[in-house]
Amino acid sequence: MLFEPIKLGSLEVPNRFVRSATNEWLAEDDGTPTTAIVEMYEELARNDVGLIITGYSYVNPRGKSNEKQQGIYADRFITPYHEITSVVHKYGSKIIAQIVHGGRQSLVRNDTVLLGPSVVKDETSGKTPVEMTEADILQTIEDFVEAARRTKEAGFDGVQLHCAHGFLLSSFISPYTNQRTDQWGGSVENRTRIIVEIVEGIQERVGSDYPIMVKMNATDGFDMYSGKIGLDAPECVEIAAILEEAGICAIEVSGGIFEAGDVMSQPDIDSEDKEAYFRRYAKMIKDTVNIPIILVGGIRSRNVMDHVLKVYADMVSMSRPFICEPDLVRKIRDGAPSVKCVSCNLCFDPEGIKCHYFSTEK
Repeated sequence: MLFEPIKLGSLEVPNRFVRSATNEWLAEDDGTPTTAIVEMYEELARNDVGLIITGYSYVNPRGKSNEKQQGIYADRFITPYHEITSVVHKYGSKIIAQIVHGGRQSLVRNDTVLLGPSVVKDETSGKTPVEMTEADILQTIEDFVEAARRTKEAGFDGVQLHCAHGFLLSSFISPYTNQRTDQWGGSVENRTRIIVEIVEGIQERVGSDYPIMVKMNATDGFDMYSGKIGLDAPECVEIAAILEEAGICAIEVSGGIFEAGDVMSQPDIDSEDKEAYFRRYAKMIKDTVNIPIILVGGIRSRNVMDHVLKVYADMVSMSRPFICEPDLVRKIRDGAPSVKCVSCNLCFDPEGIKCHYFSTEK
């Protein structure tokens, strides 16, 4: 199944491999994509990655989370992004733009007033957001809708809303960070409302056939002894069903926020039993919805990839392995039993994302 095509809404992807989004630390200071980013995505497409999801692009300067992060908050970004989509499409790969607002994790500037659904201190950064007003929420919805319009005009095959890892949309669906009592908080339906309204706004502005995906936290990742009540099953399954009803075409299942420790990018994945560490959540969601499920999180070997597609999900998504081996799809097709990535996490380099483990190996 790994090399069979699949439909995500109106989009047909040539195989089941997904390059999961990650920040590359390669954009200009204002968020403009650089030649280095173009070349990186071209290399992935040239090596037959079925679906490429770009590093998260912030929809408003107040939502910037990292230095050299890509932006998509103004029309002037359409032309440089079009250069990316054009070169990827030459090779037959599909490319989706991931869009995000950092929320309480918008930590680039010390003078930025952080926005969040509620006043909940981020224990990792020590920063506390202000509670968003109704006007703030409506403006954020508009920011996401306009960003999606730009992705379509730039030639992307669809858009992915980043609703994971503690960023703003993730913090709305989590009971840990969303303690509101109005229409934007409380029940699962209310906590998901902002995402639903973004989806509906995108459909109205760019067309109902434009593929909208979601990268969603299935769990915030808190240990049961932490005393913190975050998002987990069964609520994540309810959220997935609500989003399917709203019209999204696929869900990438992930998990973890920074305060929970090494949950989202777990290190030292050195055996098959450690791989695909969000698989049980993917299975619960897959058993409930009728749209494709994409599983990310420590997938490293061909055996696990095949098993994931039989039981847990419809596509396999990887980030760190593609940093290490942009040509891993071809290697797997040619018989490689696993990828080289050792999950050391040294690739997350603010000087520009790259594999340090093998580039410095003697």
